[in-house]
Amino acid sequence: QVQLVVSGGGLVQAGVSLRLSCVASGRTFSSYAMGWFRQAPGKEREFVAAIDRSGGSAYYADSAKGRFTISRDGAKNTVYLQIDTLKAEDTAVYYCAADLDHCVGYGCYVGNGDYDYWGQGTQVTVFS
Repeated sequence: QVQLVVSGGGLVQAGVSLRLSCVASGRTFSSYAMGWFRQAPGKEREFVAAIDRSGGSAYYADSAKGRFTISRDGAKNTVYLQIDTLKAEDTAVYYCAADLDHCVGYGCYVGNGDYDYWGQGTQVTVFS
């Protein structure tokens, strides 16, 4: 079992930066990859970014390249999603997820079904 607790969302003005956090517990943090997804109103949950078990490789959806940065801190069992220059279209509930299998590569991380455990989500609302 892996428990994931997400924090850092809120009501923010367009143009600022925000960092989301996801604290993991229950299994050795370095044994699983982590991903971030988001679900905007009326839309399906979509892949944003993922990072492998070691933190050495990061993967991004095309929509996230350039403004989003995923990272992980093994000492804190935490994965982060930094979002720069927030836009109204970034408004969504953001989820982190843990992928326990050892598949490696972009194609292993982009589907909702690739993940075994999910955090509760945090709302990010961007206003202009």
